Order: sequence, then C-alpha cells, then structure tokens
Amino acid sequence: MSAETAAAAASGAAAGSAAAVTLTGWGRTAPTAARVLRPRSPGEAAAAVRDCGARGGIARGLGRAYGDAAQNAGGTVLDMTGLDRIRSVDAETGTVVCDAGVSLHRLMEVLLPLGWFVPVTPGTRYVTVGGAVGADIHGKNHHVSGSFGRHVRAFDLLTADGTVRTVLPGTELFDATTGGMGLTGVILSAELALLPVETSLMAVDTERARDLDDLMGRLTATDHHYRYSVAWIDLLARGAATGRAVLTRGDHAPLDALPARARRAPLVLRPGGRLPGAPRHLPEGLLGRASVGLFNEFWYRRAPRRRTGQLQRIPAFFHPLDGVPRWNRVYGRGGFVQYQFVVGYGQEDVLRRVVRRISRRGCPSFLAVLKRFGEGDPGWLSFPMPGWTLALDVPAGLPGLGAFLDELDAEVAAAGGRVYLAKDARLRPEALRAMYPRLPDFLALRAELDPRSVFTSDLARRLGL
Repeated sequence: MSAETAAAAASGAAAGSAAAVTLTGWGRTAPTAARVLRPRSPGEAAAAVRDCGARGGIARGLGRAYGDAAQNAGGTVLDMTGLDRIRSVDAETGTVVCDAGVSLHRLMEVLLPLGWFVPVTPGTRYVTVGGAVGADIHGKNHHVSGSFGRHVRAFDLLTADGTVRTVLPGTELFDATTGGMGLTGVILSAELALLPVETSLMAVDTERARDLDDLMGRLTATDHHYRYSVAWIDLLARGAATGRAVLTRGDHAPLDALPARARRAPLVLRPGGRLPGAPRHLPEGLLGRASVGLFNEFWYRRAPRRRTGQLQRIPAFFHPLDGVPRWNRVYGRGGFVQYQFVVGYGQEDVLRRVVRRISRRGCPSFLAVLKRFGEGDPGWLSFPMPGWTLALDVPAGLPGLGAFLDELDAEVAAAGGRVYLAKDARLRPEALRAMYPRLPDFLALRAELDPRSVFTSDLARRLGL
C-alpha cells in the first residue's frame, strides 16, 4: 500500500479507533495490517503513543523504506505526514526548523529560491525529515558530506514515557536515534544546517568504465574533485566486461556557468519531466535476465565515453525515478528486494567476488549503483562506513534468492561490512549482530528508555531489536 493511500485511509484519525490498513515497504514485499493514526500536532502524537496497545507503534513517513521498517503487524502505525509545518528558515545562517513530516521535496521548493539546498538527499526526494533522521540517509555526496545526521543540529523526540526531549549531537540518545529506525521514539521536529547554492542546476561529468577495476580506479583517483558521485553498474556483464559502469559526477553549477537566459531566474526548481506511470502490474517474467540484459547493454552504449560540464536539472540528476509514478510496480506482483551492503577500503577483493557472484548468478538488476563512502557518522546503527557500497534491486520471486543473499551476508560480515536496514527485508538476526558492533549499546539504551517496547516494528521483531 502506498503512503498516499495510507494517509487517505487514516485522514483525520489521531488517538482512538481506526480501521486496520495493509501496509508494505517500497519493495512491496511482506504486507501486514496495522491501525494507522495520523496525528496533526505533538499533543495528538503523544495521545496516539499512549493508545498504541499491546503490539506497540512505529512512526511512518512517505513509505519509502524498502522493507518492513515502517510496518507493525497487528499494532499501530503513526502516519507522521500530518506534522508538516516549516516553522522557520534563517536565510542568513542557512538553517531550517521543520516538523518531522515535511518532505525533502517541500524543503527544496522553499529553500532553493533562498539560495539553500538540503545537505543530503537519497535517490528520492519523497522522504520525510523524520525518516531521514531515523534511517540516517546518505546520498551521492557521502564521501564529502557524510550522512543526514551530521547536519542535524537538534531534534525533538517523543519517548515512550510521553516526554518530549530536545536531543543534541554528541549525546547517546542522538547517536541511538540517527539510524535507529524509529525504535527510540517519534521524531517530532528537527533543526537542519543547509548547503548554500548559487543556482538550481547541476554541472555534470559522465564517463564510461570498461570494468570494475577501471571503475574503482577512476573513483579512487578523482572522486575528491566532486561533491556528488555515483556509478550505475551492469551486474549482468561477464568476462572482461564484468562490472562495467557509467560514472556520473557533479556539483551545483555556479551562476557564471549558466547561459544568459537561465541567469534571470537561477534558483527556480525546474521540474525534471514526468514520465507515464508504470502499469498497475507487469508480468513477472518481463524483467527477466534477457530483457534486463538488453536494457543494460542499451544503457551502457548510449552513455558518452566522456562528457563534461553538462547542465542538468536537480530532479534529473538526483531523483530520475521520481519522474515515474509508482515505479516500484515494474517488478510485478511479487515486488522486489533491494540489497545494499558496504565493505571497507582494503576489502576490494570482497567487492570483486560479490560482483562476480551476482554476475554468474544472473540476477536481473537494472537499478544497481556503486559509490564510495567517506568517514562514518556516530549513529550506533548508522549504515555508512568508509568503503565501497553496492546497491541492487532484484525481483523478490527469483528462485533461490534468499539463500543466495544469506551467503552474501556472510561474506560481507566476515569482511567487517554491513547491510542497510532502511532497505532490508530479509536479514537474519545473527548476521545483524556480526555487522553492527554498537548493537549492544543500542539495545541497552532502548531497554532503559522503552522497557515495554512501546516502539516496535516488523523489522524490530524480525531482527530481535
């Protein structure tokens, strides 16, 4: 079920009775039903938490977590999109205070005309600020800017005892909440530090890499010249072409890079174009190995061998899939799994082995990206760490997928790496414990803060959090 449908079903509901609503993550796997409440004020949020019942509650934003992090079977889900005020903007210092239900899209609309941009954005702008903090999201600029929590100056957190706490960086509660997947409480509002920009266009360089080693060499040698960097990687290519990729990097275009006509309104958020929505359901076999292989061949060949300084609109550079409504339906009724892991620098052989295994397995993934992470942030369950991160989408119904990903988990964990909880739908608890060394600290603080597990989710139950 989409976030929009959930919001409509829960419209006007705060504390009190509400019909059960079936929810899924963006991957559309493992649907479960919960009572959905939509508070419109901190007071209503507190009342909803008190009324969660024995199965507890979890906050939910726009439903872009891929797995089950914002579901709560048989319990309560708090749709936080009703708390959607931008409270203040300081255009001199570059800070904004807003409710947790405000989307990054809305922030861009308001802030760009003032010469400011969100400090971190993932591959979609339709995520809420509360979700961005709870998942400690990262973007194409992690090697420069870190993840979202690094730019949060404070947030207000509604805890299980009904207290609203103002949480500051450098505290244990801050580190447990950034990346804590909503399990320490309900984020009500946040103060963010912003990035100054001169225009709403991006100056983009694009080039092809012939294989994985060529790609890693280019990234290692020149990534420091760019604020944003990402590579689309062909995971079906084999032999000498294994890991071939299209590398796209850029920065916010300065005013003097714009043509004269564009300089008249340099900070207008120009739409990136809206493509027709995907059909409601596509045949399961449509995105098989052959069709994805043809797409990957086309995508690689159409990319320029090298092009510099192309001006692109912000939606086209950061969020191309946002132009395809309901694109998550293209995998058919069974949905899809997004698998994202990171391994540290010095573990390049592990990355090579994983890419070769995926290639030999023939996983039909046309949404696969490789990036470099910079220094990790202090969140105890925050995903990024210095190293290489690979994300790929695969149809959930692929035969033997679960066992195959379990094997990859073991290899990643043995190398000191981890998987991303905001995209996870199937990780095993024992793998989680091997991947996140601060997990005992998180569990201890959570037990102290919320001994009755008022805040819980399908992900929390599955992983024993």
